[in-house]
Amino acid sequence: MKVAYVISSDNARTILRDMVIPQLEAGNHGAEVVGMFFVFDNTFLLMNETDIGDRLQKLHEETGMILLACDQCAIERQIENILVPGAAIGCFPVLYGALGSVDLDQVITF
Repeated sequence: MKVAYVISSDNARTILRDMVIPQLEAGNHGAEVVGMFFVFDNTFLLMNETDIGDRLQKLHEETGMILLACDQCAIERQIENILVPGAAIGCFPVLYGALGSVDLDQVITF
């Protein structure tokens, strides 16, 4: 099953750090994650030279997983130029275009 995540909750850091990323790194997540879209303060999770950002960058390099930060969210937080190299910024139309080329089964928000 191919899934994409919309990362929007206040608990996203914990969910990524303690559950999703370790499962992806170990290869036992149970689904192929083809993309993650980060909104609001969760865009900070894509900052370069941070633990979560660097781990997501490595997963991006290994799998091609899409990492997308909401453009307005990143710009408002003045971090649009310090995201991990594999992250792009954009809005929902960019997300739709990026995910349109994969055989996506489900979008999950957390």
